[in-house]
Amino acid sequence: MEVLIASEDIQRRVCEIGKRIASDHPVGIPLLVGVLRGCVIFMADLMKNIPIPHEIDFISVSSYELSSQSSGKPRLVKDLGCDIKGRDVIIVEDIVDTGHTLEFMRQTFLERGPRSLKVAALLDKRPRRLRPVPIDYVGFEIPDRFVVGYGLDYAERFRHLPYVAALSPEELDAEPAARTVGAT
Repeated sequence: MEVLIASEDIQRRVCEIGKRIASDHPVGIPLLVGVLRGCVIFMADLMKNIPIPHEIDFISVSSYELSSQSSGKPRLVKDLGCDIKGRDVIIVEDIVDTGHTLEFMRQTFLERGPRSLKVAALLDKRPRRLRPVPIDYVGFEIPDRFVVGYGLDYAERFRHLPYVAALSPEELDAEPAARTVGAT
């Protein structure tokens, strides 16, 4: 495992994004919509760094299941609990790679008539982009490597790490087997 982004760098950048969101929304109360589950740590830290009133909600979209590769076919698992018509909405994502999931969410939300729709993503894996999706607030651009930590997982592991790290191909191959060792 190779650390790509240290915890201190993440905290510094999240603070900058929070201030920028506040300056971009001088009127009204933006709604932050976290994309479960990878967004949880980023969302919590981002909320603490937005010095204006805001609300939150969550959505869950799946395209990975227990694989390290996206299926390219997102599906809605959990919808919003509130109406976004006429609201300033900010989708909070842990990572954007191919763009399939973000494109799906943007289309779903735009059909519901928000006043504005923006995206905040901790990580932008631009080399894998297949869909031209806008990202208004980007934490870090990263290379085409499988990353974990700071909420991102591989088969539900590594979310707890306070930094972002890349798993080697050997670690990706070994991890699923390690999960089943000792299982009965």
